[in-house]
Amino acid sequence: MIKFDRLWKTMEKKNISTYQLREHCGIDSKTVRRLKADDNMETKTLNKLCAFLDCRLEDIAEYVPEGNG
Repeated sequence: MIKFDRLWKTMEKKNISTYQLREHCGIDSKTVRRLKADDNMETKTLNKLCAFLDCRLEDIAEYVPEGNG
């Protein structure tokens, strides 16, 4: 499963809030809830996040085998 725990750590390091994601990155509140729930994400959303946060995909997501998360 893909987990987004790294996203919140990266945002904290860069002092970025979920409000800023919604207002300046074009990520809506429904998508933020889905990220918090480690739900499926479209690659265009991941691209937006990486561009806005100026980071790599591995800075916001990681693969964790089922049963290890």
